This record gives sequence, C-alpha cells and structure tokens, in this order.
Amino acid sequence: MSNTPANPPDDGRHLCVVRGDPTPEEVAALVAVLTARARRAHGTGAGTGQARRGQWRNPERLLRRPPTPGPGAWRASFHPG
Repeated sequence: MSNTPANPPDDGRHLCVVRGDPTPEEVAALVAVLTARARRAHGTGAGTGQARRGQWRNPERLLRRPPTPGPGAWRASFHPG
C-alpha cells in the first residue's frame, strides 16, 4: 500500500508530473491536447460560434466501409450508415 491518502487535499493542481522533467512547452502541449479532447467530448467548440453539424449531413457516412463477416453482412455492405 502507498502512504498517499485516498482523497488528497485540493491544492489547485490539476496535473502532477510523476516521473521525468518535462519542459514548460511539453506541459503546455499536454494541456492543449487535454483541453481540446474535453471540449470535443462535451460537444463544445473552441468559441467558433458554429453549431455542431448533424451526422446525417456528415459526408463520411457515405464512404464505403470494409465488409465484415457475419449474418446479413452482404446487406449491411450495401446500405450506407
């Protein structure tokens, strides 16, 4: 077992470097990536003012997917989305 408490006190830190010595640029890059992923997961943009586009308008759904084996695979390979 470790000597760290189950609920450490909130000291304002959100990231803690456990091993290594990252440069300030590396930490900034990590924060930027985590922020972008969190915004994408919550469906908020970076302040662009544009609403999210519905999936029915997404051109990716018209692209052919590789066929997968199984019951009804021939039918699923014909219909997009």
